[in-house]
Amino acid sequence: MNAAVVGCGLIGRKRAAALASRCTLALCVDTDLDRARSLAAVHGARADADWRAVLDRDDIALVVVATRHDSLAEIAGAAAARGLHVLVEKPAARTAAELLPVQHAAACSGALVRVGYNHRYHPALRQARALVDSGALGPLLFVRARYGHGGRPGYDREWRARPELSGGGELIDQGVHLIDLARWFLGDFTRVHGRVLTAYWDMPVEDNAFLTLETPTRQVAFLHASCTEWKNLFSFEIYGRAGKLEISGLGGSYGLERLAFYRMLPEMGPPETTIWEYPRGDASFALETEEFLEDIRLRRPPSPGLPDALAVLRVVDAVYSQAVP
Repeated sequence: MNAAVVGCGLIGRKRAAALASRCTLALCVDTDLDRARSLAAVHGARADADWRAVLDRDDIALVVVATRHDSLAEIAGAAAARGLHVLVEKPAARTAAELLPVQHAAACSGALVRVGYNHRYHPALRQARALVDSGALGPLLFVRARYGHGGRPGYDREWRARPELSGGGELIDQGVHLIDLARWFLGDFTRVHGRVLTAYWDMPVEDNAFLTLETPTRQVAFLHASCTEWKNLFSFEIYGRAGKLEISGLGGSYGLERLAFYRMLPEMGPPETTIWEYPRGDASFALETEEFLEDIRLRRPPSPGLPDALAVLRVVDAVYSQAVP
């Protein structure tokens, strides 16, 4: 299968590397042509500065879209309308309304669209999902999660700080990963309460987002996304009637990825504890790509797909609508 990558920055390069073992990377596109040429040279592909070049090729079947937020939906929608399968980076659009035409285009053409919520493919979270599915935690009660970084010099002048390009701040950047994961474990949220604020960075988007989300069965997710987290942090806790799972770290600057299972004993007291550690680095992009290629082979709906991304963006929209001027 021939593939194209649109957006040749850090994530685009990771996506290209993940594709390399199973696909032929035929085209690399970036508005910075030198960056496109640099990635193309690694994979023996052609380079272009205009994403529409993808639509002019008859030999491409799969497109990865890893651009700024403001062009994700436009490019994914055009590719899907052309009948190309699409892996589009999260959040896939700036708002739920912006994503709806992509869903329509895919439904009309039969193209499959996967949304790049790669955190579902980290080993600690996959093991947590298996434990929850096995019933080891019993009925789930709530989720508590935090995710954040400390920015860098000039962070408040990057494209992520411009709402017309990003759609928002930390909530739509890292916060959407927390919403997606919480929904993966608890299901859809029908009650949304949130507060966004700009506490440190001099920018017109938020640097902190605090969310309380509730399912129809009154399970709650309490989430905090921050870019004033001076030591990079990922913490995701899942509580059930029979125990608790605690995922910490994502590798690299976020620290060793680790899963702890605290199983309640009949007499309660200190729990039985099992700990797994995952020191081998991040294979989530490769695993996610493998799964998407299986989706295409089997013609099955991708998960996470457009319905999942829409559900996340509706939560984001609701929180932004509650923002205090």
